[in-house]
Amino acid sequence: MKLMTKELEEKFKKYPLGSQDGLFGEAKVVVKYFNPCGVGTWFITEGNKTENNDYEMFGYCHLGDDDCAEFGYVNLSDLKEIKLPFGLSIERDLFLDENCTLKDAMKSVGIKIPEYFEKGDDYEV
Repeated sequence: MKLMTKELEEKFKKYPLGSQDGLFGEAKVVVKYFNPCGVGTWFITEGNKTENNDYEMFGYCHLGDDDCAEFGYVNLSDLKEIKLPFGLSIERDLFLDENCTLKDAMKSVGIKIPEYFEKGDDYEV
């Protein structure tokens, strides 16, 4: 499966790195990547094409533990390099709604919405 398409490249032009800062759960999900045989879901909200034709992307990563999930950066090449059992690899959600927010995407797969999504910039640790 292709993890990057021409359509996604166009979407990333609309959502470059930093474009959805502070939106938390209301950020639009550009693409969702997932492990088809175990834990690992990346809800990508922003991205830039790099000089070497890779993509530096930002989003919410959930590796099976609600308390350890976090926002962060990942390169497309890193996702492509993940080798899974039975010759499988990371996949792209082909049925993600184009207007899906991060909260909606998380709810759809049963991931707990972090408290700070509701409190935004006012949240104190």
